[in-house]
Amino acid sequence: MTKQNKTIYLIPVMLCFFCMGFVDLVGIASNYVKEDLALSDSVANVLPSLVFFWFLIFSVPTGMLMNKIGRKKTVLLSLVVTVVSLLLPLFGETFTLMLIAFSLLGIGNALMQTSLNPLVSTVMGGGNLAATLTFGQFIKAIASFSAPYLAMWGATLVIPEFGLNWRVLFGIFLVVGILSTVLLFVTPIEEPPIEGRPSTFVECFKLLGTPIVLLSFLGIMCHVGIDVGTNTTAPKILMERLGMTLNEAAFATSLYFIFRTLGCLTGSFFLH
Repeated sequence: MTKQNKTIYLIPVMLCFFCMGFVDLVGIASNYVKEDLALSDSVANVLPSLVFFWFLIFSVPTGMLMNKIGRKKTVLLSLVVTVVSLLLPLFGETFTLMLIAFSLLGIGNALMQTSLNPLVSTVMGGGNLAATLTFGQFIKAIASFSAPYLAMWGATLVIPEFGLNWRVLFGIFLVVGILSTVLLFVTPIEEPPIEGRPSTFVECFKLLGTPIVLLSFLGIMCHVGIDVGTNTTAPKILMERLGMTLNEAAFATSLYFIFRTLGCLTGSFFLH
């Protein structure tokens, strides 16, 4: 694959990384759902917890599915599930509807997190893979820090929100998700033939017996915990301690993701 072809193929793949960042909207969205439906903290916290619960359930099966149908098809499936999850909140804001939408968002993101990096490896053919993956995280972080601002602008009527209020966030991301799905679908990506048999559940979990794998697992678990915790509770802390409204405090989540974006961008240059 020539360098020019790689660049062309990376455009829809990088757009998929942007769609991967949609999952981070759960922090600000759960705060708005809590305020609109007058939920308690314990009930509202079910929403972000539910999103990441599906990572535990679907990560290993996704790897097995990817070995059967291929990397590109698995990413396309994740995009379709994500698009459906973004479509549902446009029809209302009941707690049940939000539970279903957030569950589908978590399932779609679990599928994408598992299959997108291997797809990048296929496109790059091993060249500058680490830098490309880090730059992908930079693109993902753009979606993460833009979500609170889009929700805030929708709630304060700064942008046309078509009666959706803060939920216009889902509509904007829905358009990007559909565009990403179409572009990836029409992009021809040749995948190497699958060799050997797919790994089983038992074989996957046996990997935790390797110290470096176990430590990496614990490190990722801590990182995700800090990530989700900051994403969800930063606006709450500002509201409780400084008396801010939710629209005023929404910037806290974006500020966190802005610094994460700068870190990803710096890392991609060092790894290039």
